[in-house]
Amino acid sequence: MAVDRELTEVFGDRVRRAAPLAPLTTFKVGGAADWLIDARSEDELRAALEIARNAGQNVTILGGGSNVLVSDAGVRGLVMRVRPMEVSQPAPDRVRADAGLTINGLVRWTIGRGIAGLEAWAGTPGTVGGAIYGNAHFGGRNIGDQVAASRVISPQGEARTLSAADMEFGYDSSRLQRTREVLLWAEFHAAPGEPDALRAVARGSLAHRKHTQPLDTPSAGCIFQNPDPARDSVPDGMPWSAGALVDRAGLKGSSLGGAKVSGTHANFIINEGGATAAEIRALVDRCKSAVRERFGVALREEIVYLGEF
Repeated sequence: MAVDRELTEVFGDRVRRAAPLAPLTTFKVGGAADWLIDARSEDELRAALEIARNAGQNVTILGGGSNVLVSDAGVRGLVMRVRPMEVSQPAPDRVRADAGLTINGLVRWTIGRGIAGLEAWAGTPGTVGGAIYGNAHFGGRNIGDQVAASRVISPQGEARTLSAADMEFGYDSSRLQRTREVLLWAEFHAAPGEPDALRAVARGSLAHRKHTQPLDTPSAGCIFQNPDPARDSVPDGMPWSAGALVDRAGLKGSSLGGAKVSGTHANFIINEGGATAAEIRALVDRCKSAVRERFGVALREEIVYLGEF
């Protein structure tokens, strides 16, 4: 078909058809993509978007595979990974990282060069693109607070450089979720730092994650957003924590098929082996129902569902 031919003209043997997506996600579940490609430049990304747009095919961006749940039926259309993975320092107070670079790779690069500002993000799963898309948070801080500028491309192929204010960062959100623009790179605020001191901060972040999160078992990270004081009401004496609400609703440690609410952190659902996306989604719904019935709080998912459920 035309899409196959046009994608092959641009990407050659890098076009993968009926490509399994489960190995590319941290949950390790889900079906296949109709087409999977890695776009290695802004021009390749623009070409792929044009091919899909002209063919009426859906485009799904997949980053490092964390914070997503892929349907057992897979994802129709074109799944694309943005693969430029360079990092540089265009100015003394700026670090520029391509969307495909992992957050951990960025943290290692900055620490090794004595650049402060991102060391606390050590251990964050996924890529720069995914972290910006969802405004990743840790320890009460949002990664959007560190962003100075971003380069994005629209579904129509228009590239723009945006200020941090233009990115519409909020809790677990950014303008990318509204516009469907794709991140090409982000520039982060930076300052001089002493490498040993930066490594100590990074080690502290890693130790905290290992102590409080089930890092040894496949998961997608936190499933739910924490309640929002501006629109939610949590009973007196209850923490404003999704994990605590799931725990006190009696769901911690509960399971459905191969999916289980982690006994380490109740805001994590883990794949104990052989879990399906349907089982994970059903367990998510069970947690939401229990918290709503017990405490009157409507939990909102932090993870992104890809494909038909």
